[in-house]
Amino acid sequence: MNSRTDLLPAQAPLFLGIDTGGTYTDAVLWSEAGGAKGQEGRGTVLAKAKSLTTRHDLAVGISGAVDAVLEKAAVDPARIKLVSMSTTLATNALVEGQGGRVALVMIGFSEEDLARDGLKKALGTDPVVFCPGGHDVHGNAGVLDLAALEAALPELAGTVSGFAVCSYFATRNPAHELAACDLIREKTGLPVTSSHELSSKLGGPRRALTTLLNARLISMIDRLVAATEGFLGKRGIAAPLMVVRGDGALVSAAFARRRPIETILSGPAASLVGARHMTGLDDAVVSDIGGTTTDVAVLDKGRPRLDPEGATVGGFRTMVEAVAMRTFGLGGDSEVALQEGVLDPRLILGPRRLVPLALVGMAHGKAVTGELERQLRAPNAGRMDGRFAFRTGVPERLAAGLGSSEARLYASITETPQPLDALLASNAQNATLNRLVARGLVHVAGFTPSDAAHVLGRQANWDAEAARLGAELFARRRDGRGQAIAATAEAFCERVLRALTRWSAEYILETAFSEDGLDGAATVAHALVQRAVDAHPGIALLTVALDRPVIGLGASAPLHYAGLPPLLGNRCVVPEDTDVANALGAVVGQVRVSVEARVSQPREGLFRVSSGDTIRDFTEEEPALAAAEADIRAIVVERARSAGTDEAEIDIARDIRASTVEGQRMFIEAHIVATASGRPRIAV
Repeated sequence: MNSRTDLLPAQAPLFLGIDTGGTYTDAVLWSEAGGAKGQEGRGTVLAKAKSLTTRHDLAVGISGAVDAVLEKAAVDPARIKLVSMSTTLATNALVEGQGGRVALVMIGFSEEDLARDGLKKALGTDPVVFCPGGHDVHGNAGVLDLAALEAALPELAGTVSGFAVCSYFATRNPAHELAACDLIREKTGLPVTSSHELSSKLGGPRRALTTLLNARLISMIDRLVAATEGFLGKRGIAAPLMVVRGDGALVSAAFARRRPIETILSGPAASLVGARHMTGLDDAVVSDIGGTTTDVAVLDKGRPRLDPEGATVGGFRTMVEAVAMRTFGLGGDSEVALQEGVLDPRLILGPRRLVPLALVGMAHGKAVTGELERQLRAPNAGRMDGRFAFRTGVPERLAAGLGSSEARLYASITETPQPLDALLASNAQNATLNRLVARGLVHVAGFTPSDAAHVLGRQANWDAEAARLGAELFARRRDGRGQAIAATAEAFCERVLRALTRWSAEYILETAFSEDGLDGAATVAHALVQRAVDAHPGIALLTVALDRPVIGLGASAPLHYAGLPPLLGNRCVVPEDTDVANALGAVVGQVRVSVEARVSQPREGLFRVSSGDTIRDFTEEEPALAAAEADIRAIVVERARSAGTDEAEIDIARDIRASTVEGQRMFIEAHIVATASGRPRIAV
């Protein structure tokens, strides 16, 4: 690696990319200079490294990866002029149902609105406060009454980690949201998210959902940014810190701290940028397999397809503009389970992530393997065999608001893994444990595809003995006929890895069918892959082929994607630096932010401009449009500076709706968007 650095100009700036995933933290050191033969203009990867993500203290995993990169490249840290980070933490948290407990404040809504857009499901047992108020479609105010909120704040201040505020038609007039936020900050000092800051789109319940999820993620992203900034300071790296958004654009760390919901699909978006950069392919299906999720998206003419309706993660459709990425709960650390109640049970992978037995065995040794050996000595397989629970190590304040049964169980769980067959006394306690996992307070360890790879010698990062013991426990489980599900641990592990490849093919096809607008995508994809792997496919022969290659990303892609071509009818390209695609994509992107304004006509001859936090009225159309454009141009310049670029190009787009009635033009509404884009500022 040293020779690569030596070939660069002495003053060439270096860029550090970091990706903090659910399992691994990756780091890559890159320079715009150089490039392999035939790949000029793509820069040079000087060094890359991985370290385990340490959720209890993210700085540990970050420092492990970055220190390894600096050592490999043998460079002065002061030469690093930009640090950029992508992360799957927010995505994984939503897929796994994790996040802090927050209070939702809804102004001008009723309880019936909770039933729309999955809001009630997302809210779960978190508190909600309803207050009269809100505005109409033209921004005219109703009567605001925050008495219910003020009465609830003393109790909520000690039981939640933050607040989400959504007011009726706040996108047309945010005054009532701002008033509620001011009251909450004054009385509690806790973080507050208001819906108008996150989206200018109509649709109150979905905007409330987006705001709720944002509030839940604030503490998680705050810890990530704080850990990274603290580490960089200790290493003498005085460079701006950027974060990748879900649409692939870069924003400053301070910007991401306020709007963490925009980092959902951050890692996958960065991987798309990295995939295009590494392969030069303009048209491809990109499948990125990590520890927790598989993310599948489409590249068209060198650009990722965006989802104009908003990103869907964990079953929730948000208002966050992001790449048109489908996220599936399938990865190297997916839970391996057995279908119940059938003669020939199939393996079920995910969507929950478990800590692999090989990993927890490496960290805790005999405390894990000794318990696995004890379970193997039992005459019959147990339902909880091979499962352990232990605390994640998050701050105690994040355990606020636990119910009595949850608090009792949480108190009995330590940072040393405990076997579930000894920890839990009933199935009811298993449900309680799952709630603690959903809150991000407890990890569950168990058998995963990563363990299967360790048993078969195809992965050697962690403790293979713990993985083997887990495989032996699983292999002796019985099917509906009373027969062992596998003859040997190795046979069971081969079955697990085949299942992962097959499920990967199904998810890639499902994405392709959905992008083509076909109904029943999941059912058709399952049937096609089933026919492809069956020894006796049946009378009707079915084949399918993608019209473009697959780019396989992720450290385990070479292992799990080798068998994809015959299932998908096209080649699968796995780039050399596929294991750090996210980290590389993080440093080759651009800052891009946008601001919207609307001009409406509440009555003839009155043109109302809604831009930023202000409402203004005009008597003529053109001055109103000009004022709206001037407003958002000034706002987007400031927002671009806040997002991390000083040399942004500004693009203004107008969409004016009008009709003609009896030969007369009638103005209806105008939507104006200002977009600023540019390379991030670097340290001098």
